Amino acid sequence: MDDSIYISLRFALYIDLMLLFGLALFGLYSLRGKERADGAVLNFGSLLVGTALIGILLSMVAMLQMAKTMSGVSSVMELHHHILQMMLMDTDVGLTWMVRIASLTLAVIAATLNRRSPALSLWLATLCGAIALATLAWTGHGAMDEGSRRYLHFTSDIVHLLGAGSWLGALAAFALLLRSTNLTGDLQIRLLARTLTGFESAGTLIVATLAITGIVNYLMVVGPAFETLTSSTYGALLSLKVFLFAGMLVFAAVNRFHLSPLLERSIQADTHTVAINALRRSMILEFSVAVIIMGLVAWLGTLSPEMEMSAESP
Repeated sequence: MDDSIYISLRFALYIDLMLLFGLALFGLYSLRGKERADGAVLNFGSLLVGTALIGILLSMVAMLQMAKTMSGVSSVMELHHHILQMMLMDTDVGLTWMVRIASLTLAVIAATLNRRSPALSLWLATLCGAIALATLAWTGHGAMDEGSRRYLHFTSDIVHLLGAGSWLGALAAFALLLRSTNLTGDLQIRLLARTLTGFESAGTLIVATLAITGIVNYLMVVGPAFETLTSSTYGALLSLKVFLFAGMLVFAAVNRFHLSPLLERSIQADTHTVAINALRRSMILEFSVAVIIMGLVAWLGTLSPEMEMSAESP
């Protein structure tokens, strides 16, 4: 029961912090000038404040759950003492938790500035979101390493998290842009087409980053051995993750080489309904697959392939 709660909390934190970082970053590289202001294209104020506050709440619940699991106590007073004395002050996880809470608090403040200073607000929210998302690396496999290997693993994990957050945030942004209530005029449709085209370079960089850091992380956790993929729960889940990631690449390729050009042509012919409906279905499917992958990532972070292999060996 505790494992399922912990995995669920990890999953919710991954989704929430990736959306905070990814949505703010999307506003910086895809939108221009007044388009970045709250409500002009996306409701950045409510989106960023909401995700940051949810992140704070989830982080607090996750810390309570971790303290309960590690201490074996359930009394609120005892948990309070255990968290303050042992978790926050004496562990790296506690330190990164405090950094996350501080970053999310600053993200809330940054988001409230969006109407007055949209660019500054999004820059600050992106930076705070990146720091908060990076702290999740300290609850993964990298925390088990030592020395220079530990920091190499953390670096790869953090870059992987930021790449995934960039992609998930962009998918969420496009899903919001593709809502029928947003596409009420020619300007909105042209904005959608422009942001889709502009995402091509960023998307290529994100995919390359995820592929490279994914390989590095596998080598850091398992090493140059592939039997783990077929002989352990970790390997089965990782194989499923890779398969789903390949599916996302197919969706991304269809969007880039077929649906985006189709939308551009349809705008010129003033017959964009079919293209928009096709894009909407594709984005929903791609986002759904991304959410499933995040669930697998949350589960994978709780498993040890070395322990599984040791338990199976005679």
